Amino acid sequence: MNGTTGTTHTGTTGGTPGTVGNVIVVGSGPTGLLLAGDLATAGIPVTVVEKRPHKISNLSRAFVLHARTLEQLDARGLADGIEDAGRPLDRLRLFGRLTVALDTLPSRFNHLLVIPQYEVEKALERRALEAGVDFRHETEVTGLAQDADGVTLRVRTAAGEEELRAAYVVGTDGMRSAVRDAIGLPFPGHSAIRSVVLADVRLAEEPANLLTVNAVGDAFAFLAPFGDGYYRVIGWHRGRNVPDSEPLDLEEIKEITRLALGRDYGMHDARWMSRFHSDERQAPAYRVGRVFLAGDAAHVHTPAGGQGMNTGLQDAANLGWKLAQVLHGHASGALLDTYEAERHPVGRSVLRSSGGIVRMAMAKRPWTLALRAALTTFLNNAAPARRKVVGQLTGIGYRYPAPRGAHRLTGARVPDVALAGGGRLYEALRGGRFVLITPEPYEAEPARKDRLTAAQWAGARRTTLLVRPDGYTAWASDDATPADIEAALAAHVG
Repeated sequence: MNGTTGTTHTGTTGGTPGTVGNVIVVGSGPTGLLLAGDLATAGIPVTVVEKRPHKISNLSRAFVLHARTLEQLDARGLADGIEDAGRPLDRLRLFGRLTVALDTLPSRFNHLLVIPQYEVEKALERRALEAGVDFRHETEVTGLAQDADGVTLRVRTAAGEEELRAAYVVGTDGMRSAVRDAIGLPFPGHSAIRSVVLADVRLAEEPANLLTVNAVGDAFAFLAPFGDGYYRVIGWHRGRNVPDSEPLDLEEIKEITRLALGRDYGMHDARWMSRFHSDERQAPAYRVGRVFLAGDAAHVHTPAGGQGMNTGLQDAANLGWKLAQVLHGHASGALLDTYEAERHPVGRSVLRSSGGIVRMAMAKRPWTLALRAALTTFLNNAAPARRKVVGQLTGIGYRYPAPRGAHRLTGARVPDVALAGGGRLYEALRGGRFVLITPEPYEAEPARKDRLTAAQWAGARRTTLLVRPDGYTAWASDDATPADIEAALAAHVG
């Protein structure tokens, strides 16, 4: 340990009567914060390791929450407060001709929410702290080793080298993930856009739209408000392909904005400027033994469509309840294999869709311009295709694989249905519980009441539905007997 005396902290790893295995989450961005809060709420000891000091940065790139993410936040009691801090937008305009209407979404959140990432992080951090998450800032991962019982994480702090022990480790530490490197996973892909410029500026003229975005010829620009008088501007010029280290000034940003948007809105008083490149990459696996990847550690893509933060948050929502089920002894370790099986295809789809939006937006050659025109005309006039695009963009259109012969609803997202007594599903999901919705009253076994809520449909629907903690159907039946329900609960709830 480079001559420094190391300290070993040993956490329980499961398997011992009376103990519950612990989890270390590396990275305190939105993905790590939601995951840590979910685990701690479920009674799992959690430590968040973060190499940065304890400070939520206002330099985040993400500015959009989509409907499915807002539903997940609603299941944690956070959506209403986050909605108050943002501004809703019920339609998007792409390529100057394609209007994406969101006000017809089959969701309580029939819009996207324009909100800086740091506001989301504040809400998630408060929840994690209230649930008892232990944060260790200025702690850098230097390596790890795993065995049949757990993972030993090597870290460096101001006091020297240490070793931390956990049942499982989850890397949510971004594109340059130390956890991913430590388990030897490659990160194949390429730089999709080079020399993207960012700045936080004041404007002399307020834009007519909440989000202002356009691409013309060689230039692209995006404007979004922070809500404090500053705007984030993101721009790119095809002919300005320089290293990230190249100096940047406000005149370059204004010039790109004028080319793409027709004006620079009187930009002034930049409080921050930077240049970066946007990659399209995905890890070939999201799990190696007892180590998992989520968020940008598992996949990165262009900012088009605002899907980055959303995809990571939904990774966390998928993984958290599964780790809790296994660590509490309610499910076998095989449940953890479904995380990669369900989320890796979604990550791959987001890479394709975000990359496609960028390529269409920056079309220049006659044949690509013709293709874009044909595509936008088709989508404007073909409602089923448009719904599919909106479903992927907002996240509500994804469903997970179901076993052969399963009910048609198995693996599908469940909307926020009304329940008898005036409740609704996403309130019943709070606390990380399964929800069983039946036509007739059903009394849950006392041993399951800490992780199962029994509810009835508000209407006359006859389907019996078992909803997972992340809001997807675990099991369904149109003519369930009490024995069928008990078998399903034993298989899924434990």
